Amino acid sequence: MTRTGLVALTLLLSAGCAAGEASPVPSAPVASPSETPVQATERPPGSPTPRVATTPSPSPRPLTFEVDTFPVRPGSRPHDVAPAADGGIWYTGQHNGTLGWLDPATGELRDIPLGAGSMPHGVITGPDDAAWVTDSGLNAIVRVDGETDAVTMYPIAGAKLSLNTATFDADDILWFTGQNGAYGSLDPESGELTVHAAPPGPYGIAATAEGDVYFSSLAGSYLGAIDRATGEATAIPTPTPGGGARRVWPDSSGRLWVTQWFAGSIAVYDPGDESWNEWPLPTAGAMPYAVYVDERDAVWVTDFGSNALLRLDPATETWLTFPHDSQPANVRQLLGRPGEVWGAESAADQLVVVRTEG
Repeated sequence: MTRTGLVALTLLLSAGCAAGEASPVPSAPVASPSETPVQATERPPGSPTPRVATTPSPSPRPLTFEVDTFPVRPGSRPHDVAPAADGGIWYTGQHNGTLGWLDPATGELRDIPLGAGSMPHGVITGPDDAAWVTDSGLNAIVRVDGETDAVTMYPIAGAKLSLNTATFDADDILWFTGQNGAYGSLDPESGELTVHAAPPGPYGIAATAEGDVYFSSLAGSYLGAIDRATGEATAIPTPTPGGGARRVWPDSSGRLWVTQWFAGSIAVYDPGDESWNEWPLPTAGAMPYAVYVDERDAVWVTDFGSNALLRLDPATETWLTFPHDSQPANVRQLLGRPGEVWGAESAADQLVVVRTEG
């Protein structure tokens, strides 16, 4: 694994508004690390380009952030990522019909072909330590064994659903979304697969720590709360009409964070009191795509508008901005594990990780 140099990373720290308000958050620059020239070199797939920065955190204890990028197969156009049980990283190669695996320590890459016509979209690691893929091209849920790479198909009969994302609930049932107007469930033990109709637009999906399942509707701008016993979903309108709820992720309190693609904001829903709160992104022309909440309850967002990753500390309502070195990067999904947030730069054929210490 060859380090090709250090790139100065500019971090923008935004002063937040008072708790509970949804007014714009102004931005102010903070001290950035000194710049180190970088010599242009060719990077083979799997070789990381590290970018390191240390910045004062809003908390009393300073945090250190390190950003690395890892090239993957040219033309694969990685869409979603998921930390694997063995320490590697799964990613979907949407344009070459593969599930990829990266070893961050060595840069080793492995490709698992999913079959003719495959266009894998989402990937998660299941409770069985296997990779579970939503494949829009095959109109199937695909399981890839984490040890043997054996591929098992669960085809969905009928019209293509434009499969998007999946999650597991508290009973280890897999739930998934289809943008063409559907969501559904799969029991991995029995193979029973059920599809429910919904207004067009089901997109992101996630389960809370208690196992409750919610999906976000990009076209319908609502949050769907699924009754796991009946399979029925209740639509909860998002705070900005037509805002475009793209992805959803829970925090440790069971609140649901949603990116509003068209509104340029993120919103959080509290099922306890059925309330919403909303924050505009602190960047011009914001287009928030994915959202992920880490173990510190910090909220990470991918922003196509500013070509950057953003981090919101909800307790202080302050933002950090991590610009991408690729132009554009187009990070479409975020997932992580303690101390790491991973994304796939679909426009640049590489993965990106932000490591946090402190």
